[in-house]
Amino acid sequence: MPKKNAGNKKNKSNFAKLSIFQSNKYKFKKSCPLSIKGAPKIDYKNIKLLRKYVSENGKILPSRITNVSQKKQRELSLSIKRARNLALI
Repeated sequence: MPKKNAGNKKNKSNFAKLSIFQSNKYKFKKSCPLSIKGAPKIDYKNIKLLRKYVSENGKILPSRITNVSQKKQRELSLSIKRARNLALI
């Protein structure tokens, strides 16, 4: 008896259409807005800058949303916490 492989061919073609299996040649990484030349210094007294990285509920925004580097994100979170402690924010 011959086996039918029609179902297998259909599944393989569906996998080829999925975007997760395609190359990511068009994606590019954005640069950190706090690491570029002329960027403001992160300080707990700079309330105008800190407000950009805090949500309406008062939570610190994650770096995947703000595109801030890990090093600058740590500095940012520390200065936001200091400003909260001193009731500046």
